[in-house]
Amino acid sequence: MALAAAAVLTTGTLTACDASSDSQTHGAPAKKRTAPVWNRSPDSIAAVGDSITRAFDACLVLSDCPEASWATGTDKGVRSLAMRLIGGEPATIAQRSWNFARTGAQVADLTRQMTQAGKRRPELVTVLVGANDACAQTAGTMTPVADFRASFSGAMRELRRTAPKAQVYVSSVPDLHRLWATGKDDPLGRAVWKLGICSSMLGDAEDTSARAERRRADVQERVVAYNDVLKDICAKDTRCRYDGGAVFDYRFGEKLLSRWDWFHPSKDGQGVLADIAYRNITAERPPV
Repeated sequence: MALAAAAVLTTGTLTACDASSDSQTHGAPAKKRTAPVWNRSPDSIAAVGDSITRAFDACLVLSDCPEASWATGTDKGVRSLAMRLIGGEPATIAQRSWNFARTGAQVADLTRQMTQAGKRRPELVTVLVGANDACAQTAGTMTPVADFRASFSGAMRELRRTAPKAQVYVSSVPDLHRLWATGKDDPLGRAVWKLGICSSMLGDAEDTSARAERRRADVQERVVAYNDVLKDICAKDTRCRYDGGAVFDYRFGEKLLSRWDWFHPSKDGQGVLADIAYRNITAERPPV
């Protein structure tokens, strides 16, 4: 769908959303450049990110399930963002949405994914990345904040090179500490986490010593810092919306987590992510 035009009422003229008006009317000073109008109903979507967007462990153990993806899936139970914005049958959705996310991806992988996404010239690109950067083997091996910033900035520049007019919706990194608090008292959850899932936060889940609490606090601080980076860089791009911390703030309870790993969203959890994204993308104003 074509982007809506911005009505400039002060002079009775209509200014295109991407162009500044350098002309003068009756001696009036030149108008300032207007920001692009956010298209609240894009009809093509490319998704980039990690295993959450691939719906890993949502359908089968140790398997991607892209049909259940919050961003581009076709599962009617999830009602993905693509289903809500594009509509129609699965074949129609598949023709207008593409999932370039990769299980295990970190922010450093985003530039390559943006190259793939840009080639499709989508009207909207969704981004959800960062959990794997914090979920390192140890807190000391998490991606440094400066590196995270450099990688995300580079990925956005690459998208602007290949698809300069694509809108971008950026989800915040989920609250990993709240995830630990949700599953730490469940024997099954703790048993699964011992296999090495997000060891920096979830390892030794029953350990409440000062050292363990400091480790978890370090991971939490890093996630908050990553979200600050996502918000800051997105704010510098007039075609980008950050979710305002909505995913980070959401309380993902037991029913919204995969029964196989107590980490990735279940189908119901994928549906929640789709709800959050749809509300923010179709809202008249961006979240704050």
